[in-house]
Amino acid sequence: MFIQTEATPNPATLKFLPGKPVLPGSTRDFRNAAEAEESPLAQRLFGINNVSGVFLGHDFVTVTRSGGEWQQLKPAILGVIMDHYLSGVPVLADMTPQAPETDGEFFDAGKEDVVKTIKDLLDSRVRPAVAQDGGDITFKGFKDGIVYLNMKGSCAGCPSSTATLKHGVENLLRHFVPEVAEVRPV
Repeated sequence: MFIQTEATPNPATLKFLPGKPVLPGSTRDFRNAAEAEESPLAQRLFGINNVSGVFLGHDFVTVTRSGGEWQQLKPAILGVIMDHYLSGVPVLADMTPQAPETDGEFFDAGKEDVVKTIKDLLDSRVRPAVAQDGGDITFKGFKDGIVYLNMKGSCAGCPSSTATLKHGVENLLRHFVPEVAEVRPV
């Protein structure tokens, strides 16, 4: 098994590509070991010193470090990922597909069509680009012309996430959806 690694715009995260599906159709973002109880892979990764976050994407795993250097952490992370795939244990304990996140979404009444257009643009143009950097971005709300988005994986806390939101996502949405005035993170 050959696992590729890629740098991300966030220097505290590294993207690992096992060459096999990780979580087809969904993502999971774990910020600590307690949150990772549903994922044997994430639990094992949190067992490595200085691992402070694990993001499972469609075909990649993004690991965030709280300290240490990548040259020391990377071999341990590669070993855990390889051992996990060789063991045949599923990435999630139950491996039931997760429904798209709609919990806690909010938007102005009568704006369902605008919200659908925003979500379609996010899914078709933004999320694939963000996934290349080891993260994800999801819709949280739309109120008074402001789109609220949730940054996950390497995008959470990334120094360039503000620029991504303001110069990339905001400009795209404002171009295609005149009702959008601004984009903000949640």
